[in-house]
Amino acid sequence: MFVVEKLLALLIELLLPLTIGYLLRRWKRLNTKAVDRLMEWNVYLFFPLLGILSIWTMKINVGFIWLPVLGVVMQIVPGILAFILVKKKFNNSLEQGSYILASMLSNRGTVGLLSIYILFGEEGYTLGRLVMLFNSFVIYLLCYPLAQYFYQKENILFQSRISFKSLFLNRTQLPVLGVLIGLLLNVTGLPRPEFLKTSFDLLIRLSAWTSLLPVGYAMDFEAMKGYYGKTLELLGIKFILTPAVTLLLARLVISDPHILWTVGILSLAPTAVNAVVAAKINNINYHLPMASFITTTLVYLLIVFPIILFLL
Repeated sequence: MFVVEKLLALLIELLLPLTIGYLLRRWKRLNTKAVDRLMEWNVYLFFPLLGILSIWTMKINVGFIWLPVLGVVMQIVPGILAFILVKKKFNNSLEQGSYILASMLSNRGTVGLLSIYILFGEEGYTLGRLVMLFNSFVIYLLCYPLAQYFYQKENILFQSRISFKSLFLNRTQLPVLGVLIGLLLNVTGLPRPEFLKTSFDLLIRLSAWTSLLPVGYAMDFEAMKGYYGKTLELLGIKFILTPAVTLLLARLVISDPHILWTVGILSLAPTAVNAVVAAKINNINYHLPMASFITTTLVYLLIVFPIILFLL
């Protein structure tokens, strides 16, 4: 009963907004601009707020310093592997950039943290946020500029219009600001008001919905069908190589089994919704990461997460 209940909870949290987003497009009940605005709210509002609230009360000590480092490993390892493979698979720069994003960005912020929240509650969620402490830095200071680089590479004439400032100083860095504010509040020791704790759960759901509903809306199965086979290698990268390397390093510095479980679950996250968002915002091929998001998420829901539940 526990396994079925937890699996159904994750399925509802994940599939319901995706399905509603897809149906809204089919029924033409929502226009593209409104959907893009939802996506922007998640990046510019909910992610910064969750960063502030979760890090504010986080118990940070020297013993936990390895967790955010391992969080970066989860992103860099698949990124390096994708760089090795990408030129042999794609000639188009827009597809090359999308493939690297699909490999490098894992859905730890939605699927990973929801899985941990369902299994371990707010304590587990906060620990997961600590693992992802540098996540915003990697996404918004590395991956978004990287996506823009591949867009520029494909559109040489457009490069002169993009400045260094526009790449690294813009609204997509607001989640980074949220992390910094959360760290500042944490260090000062200012207590978090009790009413904010009750809003934490609501913000998690709002963030998930404003992230997943636009992705469901953008699903184009006809455009994606050519990419399913080309992204199969990502199954091995995400569910075998990345967790293997991450847990190997984690065992060297962590002995607490609960923390190891948290690290392991996050390292098994499928392709990120943010890979689709980053590709779409930066005008590179978003159908490729969308195809990877669907295949890796299905494998996670049908195989990986049930295995985790049985092992627990």
